[in-house]
Amino acid sequence: MKTIYARSGLYRYQLLQGVVLFFILPFFGGCTVMGTGSQDQGDSGLVTLATWNIQALFDGNETGHEYDTYLQAAGWTDEKYRARLNSLAQAIGRITDKGPDILGMEEIETIQVLEDLLNGPLANCGYQYLCFANKPGAPLGIGLLSRFPLEETRVHSITAQGETTPRPILEVRIRIQNQPLVLLVCHWKAKEGGKEAVATESLRRASARIIMRRLQELRQEDPDMPVLIMGDLNENHDEWYRETGTSITALLPDDPEAAALTGLTIAAETFALSPKEQVSRDFLVLSSNKPPKPAYFSATAPGLYSPWGTELQGGSYYYQGQWETIDHFLLTESLFDQKGWDFDTCMVINKEPFINAQGRPYAYNPRTGNGLSDHLPLLLTLKIVPVQDEL
Repeated sequence: MKTIYARSGLYRYQLLQGVVLFFILPFFGGCTVMGTGSQDQGDSGLVTLATWNIQALFDGNETGHEYDTYLQAAGWTDEKYRARLNSLAQAIGRITDKGPDILGMEEIETIQVLEDLLNGPLANCGYQYLCFANKPGAPLGIGLLSRFPLEETRVHSITAQGETTPRPILEVRIRIQNQPLVLLVCHWKAKEGGKEAVATESLRRASARIIMRRLQELRQEDPDMPVLIMGDLNENHDEWYRETGTSITALLPDDPEAAALTGLTIAAETFALSPKEQVSRDFLVLSSNKPPKPAYFSATAPGLYSPWGTELQGGSYYYQGQWETIDHFLLTESLFDQKGWDFDTCMVINKEPFINAQGRPYAYNPRTGNGLSDHLPLLLTLKIVPVQDEL
């Protein structure tokens, strides 16, 4: 098998007193891409993507960064690891037949875990490319499996108020049937220390700031570039309402009061914004409209379509007796323009073996080896819109 390593770049943003300092550091570590050759996929006119936090997938080697329950002293073994790989691979094959075309995964320990999946129980599923990124020394990172070649990868690392987010943002550019698609795979900071913890919200907003900047940069390069934000954002699509609408959260609804809170109302469009103001947005505006053009926010705060509340119902994570919508697909306007790849459907995979008898995520138990994950996967389908010949 021929292995291809693609060069990546680390984009580190340091946020100090509202100022964004931008550094580009070319490197070959931190994000690794591997492939076995090209493959012509997407001929059906449909492409499936899934995002799944698969709950602390540690391998059988002990490095000192593992959670306590995944130590040899706690009974974790290579045999349990291999058995879990088999169970996860079988489940991936239940998301769609032979698995989705592109699978973003959160809470992967190393790139070796992805290689073990690709070369082991997923060997016959057609995945030929993989990508992995993590923060050096962190216990877990994020990964991606694809049936399509990865044209370009980047890693965005965020530091806010002296603290670096535990996981970077993985950016991947893929071309299918000569149509480009940019993916931003995320696993934002969890709500450690309580739901109201200011420190954790600031890091989620820092991650949102980096996404906003990349969306602006990509729009300048190509206004029609379709972009998908996907992954575990550790924030509900309606977080602002759950927090009584009194403070800015990393995900905001297209609501007049939310727009007024940020000062970025439609009326604000009449004022010129400095470059510093344009890149200082540390929130994403979610809309249920197709395309997601904001009704209340200024055009300088572009909207993203969230399937939650429309195609997606219930939740993907169950916490303290309540369903949460912290796993996401967020889509830019270009995925609704009837050109190239367009939004088709989205669903929560809430069937066996992903759920238990109570209909909740069948969380993995490292002691017994039972279960899959405490999160449910999300499945998104894109369709290609044929180019119409001009008369």
